Amino acid sequence: MKKTLLTAIVLSGLSFSALAQTKVEVNNVVAAEENFNKIVERKGIKDGFLAVADPEGIVFKPNAVKITEFYRGIDKQQGKLIAHPKFARISANGDLGFTAGPYTYQNSKNDDDKIYGHYVSIWRLDLTENKFKLLFNLGIQHPEPDQDEPTDFKEPDLSKQKASSKDPFAGKDILMGTDKTLNHSLELSSLAAYKEFLSPEARYYFPGFEPMTGTDKILKFLDNEGVTITAETVNAGRSSSNDLAYTYGTARIKKGNIVNNYNYVRVWEIDAKHRWNVLVEIFSTVE
Repeated sequence: MKKTLLTAIVLSGLSFSALAQTKVEVNNVVAAEENFNKIVERKGIKDGFLAVADPEGIVFKPNAVKITEFYRGIDKQQGKLIAHPKFARISANGDLGFTAGPYTYQNSKNDDDKIYGHYVSIWRLDLTENKFKLLFNLGIQHPEPDQDEPTDFKEPDLSKQKASSKDPFAGKDILMGTDKTLNHSLELSSLAAYKEFLSPEARYYFPGFEPMTGTDKILKFLDNEGVTITAETVNAGRSSSNDLAYTYGTARIKKGNIVNNYNYVRVWEIDAKHRWNVLVEIFSTVE
């Protein structure tokens, strides 16, 4: 055990050295998403996902399954998928980032067959290839948007760059605990829980609705729709600079008189007081 931990610490130091030699900017993760979309356009959906999949990458079909396992197990997936990154962030060390934005899916030449929605992708840097790989991808469907979405790409705070923690497991434990605390709070009051944990810039992706931005709009939606949530944490991960992280799990949501099961993915950012806040939350329906 001691030898394994020492090896992890040494490798983390080498990893930071490698990262420090690369210019960190949000366009790095945006370029990964755009390259993915180009591969999908040229080779199709199946080959596109397999070309960029992280070995631990997950999609929800409808439950969590490895990207490689799912797409290697199906025939060529028909249809045309077009996505546009409009919202993106990257960690200070440049090893974790996400993109989000609108997509359209069309399975025929008939425009009436077109499906509209939004996606969220989380990307992790593969240090051996110095290339971003897809760690999570999931989306929601909603009616055709009335207007274009503004672009929001924010550069990282490079003052947060640092070597990895000497205890590579402590950060994950804190995130798991924070996610579980949020889930417990949601059972007591979804409004109070989100008011406490949401970032002011938070975006909320709920099936059937266009994304909501900002605490006030999210809380208004939850109140108007009578949403109550029970959720269970499955796993978590974070950037080596400890400023960007993700969690995912399962949820049971009651909206009015309708109850459905969901998977959720959250993106967390750390604030000036070293508290983790939810920057992105997306729910994927388990049909």
